Amino acid sequence: MTRTTWVLAVSLLVALIAPLAWGMVEWLRSRRHAPQAASTTTWQWKAVLGSMLLYVLAFNLTFFVQELFLVVPKALTPGLQPTLYHNNHGWEGEHPLAALFQGTGALATFVVGLLCLWAARRGAGRTPARRMALVWMAYCGLLMALPQVVIGALSGASDVGMAMDYLGLSLPAKTLAAGIALAAIPWVALSLRPPVLEVAEDVSSSATPATGAKRIFMLVTLPALLAVVAILPFRVPREWLEVVLLPVLVTVPGIAWMQAGAWRAKEAMPSVRGRWPLAGLLLATLALLVVFQWILRPGIAFH
Repeated sequence: MTRTTWVLAVSLLVALIAPLAWGMVEWLRSRRHAPQAASTTTWQWKAVLGSMLLYVLAFNLTFFVQELFLVVPKALTPGLQPTLYHNNHGWEGEHPLAALFQGTGALATFVVGLLCLWAARRGAGRTPARRMALVWMAYCGLLMALPQVVIGALSGASDVGMAMDYLGLSLPAKTLAAGIALAAIPWVALSLRPPVLEVAEDVSSSATPATGAKRIFMLVTLPALLAVVAILPFRVPREWLEVVLLPVLVTVPGIAWMQAGAWRAKEAMPSVRGRWPLAGLLLATLALLVVFQWILRPGIAFH
């Protein structure tokens, strides 16, 4: 097998096969050890919709941060004239540092994601909306950056791949970077599990495998899958592969690991309660869509 085939095979294993297999094992183990246990979590569609809107906001804000930090370093470089768009960026002129600056966007989202993960793990966000806003910003920041390292190890034409080539990374170094990035995906997802499980939809919530799995599905898995569709209007017009592929790559691997790990929920007791400001979240989402399609879509030149 070639190096590319190995990296793709391991990526498929980490992104889908391993979390699905682990989730099935944990589900069967839970049923075998406590076949009569039932989840006390009640369905709250406000929580689903609120978390979905927060994911849409977090994803698009993270993407904006990425593109902004791809543009700003180029704007400060003599000879480069970048333009920021709603779903991309471009530039005119030439400079050797342009290739290096193709990696600054992923670096920026990674830093934002780490800061939000640190805050969420320390208990910041004392309402469901604030907690999930931190969780989703951490999720999108880190899981938008990590797959780019894998892609960069395979393609020198990608953003991170151009930065890797500028830095002179060898093929073994690129492969090692891809392996570290793949290993970090389940770590990020499982690190976000406790802050989510602290979000309670009612006062009767308890911490059991059944309630933990249902709470993750209600607050993470279902909202994120619904949000993938809601994100598409922010990204058009562009080639449909580019429109759809990024939301899927960011969304699916992380939520698969979070859902699989939800069956081990004993360590997280629900403590964050409150109302979901659906009207405000919907207005914020629509306002961001207006900014993307009416302001950023024509392009903002940094000349």
